[in-house]
Amino acid sequence: MGRHRTDEFDGGYQSQQQPAPRRRAAGGGRGRVLVPLAGAVALAVLLGVAAFVIFNRDHDCSGGKLALRVVATPDIQPALNKIAGTYNKALHSIDSRCVEVSVARESAAKTANALAAGKADADVWVADSSLVVARLRSEPAAAAALPEPSGSAATSPVVLVTAKSAASKLAGSLKPSWVSMIAAANVANPDGPGRKVRVLALDPQKNSAGMAALLAAAGSAKQAGQGKALVGALKELSGQLVSDPNALLASLTVKSGSRVPVGVTSEQTVHVHNTKKPDAQVVPLYPAEGTLSLDYPIMTITKDPAVQKAAAAFQKELTTESAGKVLRGHGFRTPDGKAGDALSKDKGFNPEAPEALPAPDAKTVASMTQTWSRLNLGTRMLTLLDVSGTMALPVPGTNMTRMQAISKIASEGLGLFPADSEIGQWAFSTHLDGQGKDWIENVSVGPLSETVDGVLRKETLNRTLQPKATGDTGLNDTIKAAYTEMSKTYAEDKINTILILTDGAGNDDPDGGVSDAQILSFLKKTYDPKRPVSILLIAFGPDAPKGKQRMDALAQATGGEAFIAKDVLQVRDIFLQAMERRLCSPKCDG
Repeated sequence: MGRHRTDEFDGGYQSQQQPAPRRRAAGGGRGRVLVPLAGAVALAVLLGVAAFVIFNRDHDCSGGKLALRVVATPDIQPALNKIAGTYNKALHSIDSRCVEVSVARESAAKTANALAAGKADADVWVADSSLVVARLRSEPAAAAALPEPSGSAATSPVVLVTAKSAASKLAGSLKPSWVSMIAAANVANPDGPGRKVRVLALDPQKNSAGMAALLAAAGSAKQAGQGKALVGALKELSGQLVSDPNALLASLTVKSGSRVPVGVTSEQTVHVHNTKKPDAQVVPLYPAEGTLSLDYPIMTITKDPAVQKAAAAFQKELTTESAGKVLRGHGFRTPDGKAGDALSKDKGFNPEAPEALPAPDAKTVASMTQTWSRLNLGTRMLTLLDVSGTMALPVPGTNMTRMQAISKIASEGLGLFPADSEIGQWAFSTHLDGQGKDWIENVSVGPLSETVDGVLRKETLNRTLQPKATGDTGLNDTIKAAYTEMSKTYAEDKINTILILTDGAGNDDPDGGVSDAQILSFLKKTYDPKRPVSILLIAFGPDAPKGKQRMDALAQATGGEAFIAKDVLQVRDIFLQAMERRLCSPKCDG
């Protein structure tokens, strides 16, 4: 074989044949081999220097540390804390200072209050929902201090939830939907699904998932034309509130009566509960209409330019796949709804993102907050019960007298009020106290659960009175006395109402007394929109329609309303309509 040419190597080509051992070249042969080698070494050195410069430019801690204080809600704090730990180890720097992120846990309500007071100890706030931010920004002082969110860290849909062991029973009683939940909770529908289902709610004033559920339910009810049912449901749910999602989920698996308990919470909370309590599993139920989600908005609060840069850098880190993996592992979805293995089908979840309901604007959130607050104000009510002679007459088509029917109406109405409601009763006719007065106090105004002379006030109020056979109707004198008393004893934290139950709105006082014109003048003069005492008037019987115009005048003079009940069962709807007026009082009629 001939000798191989050494210049084959100089041209960069190498035969696939195994070359024979080469003899050391004489003279300049050695130089030709070392030149490319030296070039390679030089290139490696230059690349190394460049890498060193780039690494140190991004990880230059010569200026010390730059603290970034993040405050997050307790549900997402563990995931963000884990991401921050990894981020800190990577030595990210801003202007020669290494960023050190700390993530503290604090409830959204507490942070919101601190921000409103200008005392928030945070550079970045990750709330659990934009609903909290919208409510806070509706306050002028807080809006100036709180910037708009710059992004979302994660999402978690708000779902209905029940015990896994009870899910099969629930299937035949409640379709997973907001409208069905409202029907089950409607206090005015005792024969509805509420016979088999007990609905629990998170306090919307303390929990974002509770507020999101309230908004979703209200929007769905409006779409379905179920406004009255919504009021009845909210009134019932106000007595079934749970402030803590963990307590709500724990209560779902505790047997209590024959009704299946159903609650609302975030999907991520369900994941955490099932992870910690494998023997007390709960399952999410995705509402048919769609739902709202907790969206974990990110807000940079600090005014320090360097810290603002650090906040932007850490927020960018939250968009990386590695951070997304951590968040999904904790049961969250990405901002676009992508789920991880923690929310798999075999664990009872639907990996597909549920349909999103339209996000409510700040005005809607503020309105719903006010609605909830007003509906849940306490009740202070004085009932004026007609016991005049005509109340002994029979009601056509029934086996009841007017007195018995009115008493049943009063009893039906009482069933809508919680035990802490303050209610009393006067009877009115003419000459009831032996001294010429047209009214007499049967039960003083006080809590229904309070005992009066050894008997619960509620039981005393439910007693059927006997009409005064020879009694006339001294309505005007009674209204003036009752309105004076309720105005004098007005309770700021309650809805103050006078309820009149009668078979008509006539005033046939043989002694004269206060005239129709005088009582209307008195009510208009005495009514104070800042301390409103409203009149709710319900008439029942064949004579009622004749007095409707007068009824309306009496009620409207105080921002109240008048109704004619065609049958006793209609009374619950009437009381719900009266409760709806709490939402607009004292400007319900413009």
